[in-house]
Amino acid sequence: MKNTYALESADVKAIAAAAEAEALKNKWAVTIAIVDGGGHLLHLHRLDGAAPISAHIAPAKANTAAMGQRESKVYEDMINGGRMSFLSAPDLKGLLEGGVPIMKDGQCLGAVGVSGVKSTEDAQIARAGIAAIGL
Repeated sequence: MKNTYALESADVKAIAAAAEAEALKNKWAVTIAIVDGGGHLLHLHRLDGAAPISAHIAPAKANTAAMGQRESKVYEDMINGGRMSFLSAPDLKGLLEGGVPIMKDGQCLGAVGVSGVKSTEDAQIARAGIAAIGL
């Protein structure tokens, strides 16, 4: 039998607050999504000025990172490298940089997905959120 980790409400709030603070510090209008290890949405916040489509892209990036247990950028890089067949992967819709898994001791607790600015900046915001819980 294994022990597993799970995000608690306080963790989600801390991640969300830190990610939002990073976005606001840089004056970036984004949507921030947080999902659990199964890719189920726990938090979604579209900041003032963020494009409506970002509210669809951010959860997709988070879901992809959680389900794949790796950054969504990995899939973007595969596709850009010519592995176009990955576009047909089932249930993976956010194949763009900006989804970052929340990992502890090799287990995926969930992921943060961000959309609204450059993909590298989206990932920066996601990582700032995750850092708030010491991971």
